[in-house]
Amino acid sequence: MSENVVCTGAVNAVKEVWEKRIQVLNEDLRREKEFRQKVLRIWEERVNFSRLKDRVTRENGRVILKIEQEEWKTLPASLLKLNQLQEWQLHRTGLLKIPEFIGRFQNLIVLDLSRNTISEIPRGIGLLTRLQELILSYNKIKTVPKELGHCASLEKLELAVNRDICDLPQELSGLTKLTHLDLSMNSFTAMPPAVLGMPALEWLDLGSNQLQQLPDAIDRMQNLHTLWLQRNELTCLPDSISNMRNLGTLVLCNNKLRDIPARLGDMPSLRFVNFRDNPLRLEVTLAHESTEGEEQELFGLQFMLAYLQEARGRAGTRRARHTGRVPRGVYTRRLLRGSSACLTAPHILVPGPTWREEERTSSRF
Repeated sequence: MSENVVCTGAVNAVKEVWEKRIQVLNEDLRREKEFRQKVLRIWEERVNFSRLKDRVTRENGRVILKIEQEEWKTLPASLLKLNQLQEWQLHRTGLLKIPEFIGRFQNLIVLDLSRNTISEIPRGIGLLTRLQELILSYNKIKTVPKELGHCASLEKLELAVNRDICDLPQELSGLTKLTHLDLSMNSFTAMPPAVLGMPALEWLDLGSNQLQQLPDAIDRMQNLHTLWLQRNELTCLPDSISNMRNLGTLVLCNNKLRDIPARLGDMPSLRFVNFRDNPLRLEVTLAHESTEGEEQELFGLQFMLAYLQEARGRAGTRRARHTGRVPRGVYTRRLLRGSSACLTAPHILVPGPTWREEERTSSRF
């Protein structure tokens, strides 16, 4: 009996010794693995930093990091050693996120990360008080942080083709220097109120969204000279749009407009319009001799003016029917050789093919 007890005790002692040895060995292996991983990280960071440093250039007095079509899903912390950078241009790199330390690049003037796979904008973006251009088009961003409104020097903001952005925080109305805003190809169903509050805005693209109407307060944007609203679901325009005294370009092709407001004809700066592919209630025929781009823009404006005159003529005809008098200058129906019957004013319109303006779209699409 005593011999069995001695044997059991000896076995347990040996087992305990081996368990301790195994434990120590495992601990040594773990430390060695961690050390190797640390060395590997340091080596990779040095290699990546060297690659990044090789892609730093100087153009027009600016220090620029320029990377095109190379895989950089994340940016290493070693990039902070290049905090003198004034411009980032990273395109088609597969970048998944803007680094959280972006706010430490206080010298950044331009941040161009278009055509990547970025899903969010970090709140640290608001620390970039010198940033003038932020270009994040062709990504996967869904929301815009309110901290972006702290970028007091921002003049250009492009968020086109992110597909799912549907609103902007009101804090962005504090961007008092913003002149250029591209929100095309997203999911806006209404013009964000923040946009109306941007006092310096001159160029706005809300094309290819789901806008159903424009706000009555659209005339708050008195500095706006270019407004792109193509490929939406607009059925009418507010009368207040005619109060935009500096608006020179208005693109409304591919909407659901049934009519053109008469007051658009009184806008002093309007030089280019496009009403192509709208179910307008009146058909207007114009003669044109050229298909050059400049002439087509002219026909856009001439089409609008002719449409408004046609509408006035028909309104006058209806009034005449009620009063029994034919007002002076009313349109009459004439059958002209070589053309279909059309309503026309002899001193304004001549027969010709139905006007179809070549659709003007930006090169991005």
